[in-house]
Amino acid sequence: MFDVTLDNFETEVAAASLDTPVLLDFYAAWCGPCRSLGPVLEQVEKEYNGRFLLAKVNSDEEPQLSQAFGVRSIPTCILMIGGRPVDGFAGAQSAAQVRAFLDKHLPTPEALAASAQTEEADALLESGDHHAALARLAEALEMDSTNDDLRFRYVRLLIDAGDLDGAQSALAPKLSEIPRKLAFEALAHWVEAIRATLEGPYRDWNAEQFDEKIRANPRDFDTRFAKARWLMQRREWTKAMDELLDIVMRDKKWADEAPRKTVVAILELLTPPPAKGNAPVPGKTAGGIEVLSGPAKQEDPQVALVSTYRRRLSMVLN
Repeated sequence: MFDVTLDNFETEVAAASLDTPVLLDFYAAWCGPCRSLGPVLEQVEKEYNGRFLLAKVNSDEEPQLSQAFGVRSIPTCILMIGGRPVDGFAGAQSAAQVRAFLDKHLPTPEALAASAQTEEADALLESGDHHAALARLAEALEMDSTNDDLRFRYVRLLIDAGDLDGAQSALAPKLSEIPRKLAFEALAHWVEAIRATLEGPYRDWNAEQFDEKIRANPRDFDTRFAKARWLMQRREWTKAMDELLDIVMRDKKWADEAPRKTVVAILELLTPPPAKGNAPVPGKTAGGIEVLSGPAKQEDPQVALVSTYRRRLSMVLN
C-alpha cells in the first residue's frame, strides 16, 4: 500500500500498472465508509500476495486526481491495468465483494507463475539456449493452458526448432475450436507449407527450376503455389506473397481460395504483437491528465509492410 499524489501518479500508478494492476482507493479522513473499506482493502492486498498494488488517494488533498477520474462520492475504487482504468466500484464493500471484483480482472496465480516461466524463457532465448527456452515455455503452457498468446509463442519456437510434429501437436487443441483463431490458422498454414516443401514432389527444387516452369506457363498455379510455399519455408515472406497475389489476380477461386487464405496467414504471422500493457496515449496520463508529449512516433516498418500488402490483397480481390 502506498499514497498517491499528482506528482507521483505517472510513475507509481500509470507506469506501474503496465506490469502490475493498481487499485486506486479514493478516500477522505472524515469519511466513515472509507474507514470501513480501508482495512478490508489492506487485508485483501495481503491475501493476493502481489497480484495487485493498493494505492491510496486522499480526495481532499488531491482534488485534481479525483476530478480527472470523475470521482463523485467516496469511497471510490478504480482498477488500473495497462495504464488505463478498466473498472471500479463506489461505497463500502465486504472482503468477499472486493475479491469477486478483483477476480474478474486479475491474472490467476497459475497465470502469474506461467508469466514468470515465460520471462525465464525470454532470458534463455537472449542467451541463445533455445532448447531450455522451449522447456520453460512448455512448463508455462502446462500451468496456463488457456493462454493463447503463450501457446502461439510456443508453437512458433517449435517451428523455429524444426519440430513440426511438436508444433502440430501443440496446435491441435486450438484447430479443433469453432471458430478457429486466425493466429493459429496462420501457424497451421506455415507448418503445412514447410512440410509440403520438405516432403513433397518439389523438395529438391531451386528458384531457377520454379521460375523456368512458371515462365513456360504463367497459369501453372500448382507450381506457382509450390514456389510460394518454398519461399515461406525460407521466410522470404514478401516474395511468397507476390507469387500468391499473382495467382489471386488471375483466378480468385483457384484451389478453394488457398492463395488468398495463405496471404492472410502470412500477414497474421508478420503482424507485430501489441505493445505490452497497451501504454497510455502519448501526451496524457491514464486518467486523461495533460503532460508534455515527446516527438511523434514513427510507424514501425513491419506494420507498414503489413498495411501495404493488406491494401494490395484488397485491390486484387476488388
